[in-house]
Amino acid sequence: MAGPSFADLAVEQFCYLTTTGRSSGEPRTIEIWFGTEGSTLYLLAGGREQSHWVRNLAMQPSASVRIAEQDFPVTARVVRDPDEDALARRLLLAKYSGDLAEWGRTALPVALDA
Repeated sequence: MAGPSFADLAVEQFCYLTTTGRSSGEPRTIEIWFGTEGSTLYLLAGGREQSHWVRNLAMQPSASVRIAEQDFPVTARVVRDPDEDALARRLLLAKYSGDLAEWGRTALPVALDA
């Protein structure tokens, strides 16, 4: 069964991702840009695998995300499929203006499945 559709929340500018700290075990929350497709949120990690939140998700892929005062449980995964990779980059670059071309090409795409 598919999770909730995030389509109605796609207009929001940020989401708040809460991971479990890989060393502390404590909740860690960041504000981050996102794109949506169905029941999946896409994020781009500029620091790639060295980003703390990506490292936290590698240890514990279960997380939660808050968008517009709504909380959702999610399971994270690094995007490996080339078509899904292109989709993630396209969604985020279409949503945010400015000179983000290098970030859009080099950041690590991460999917959060509801």
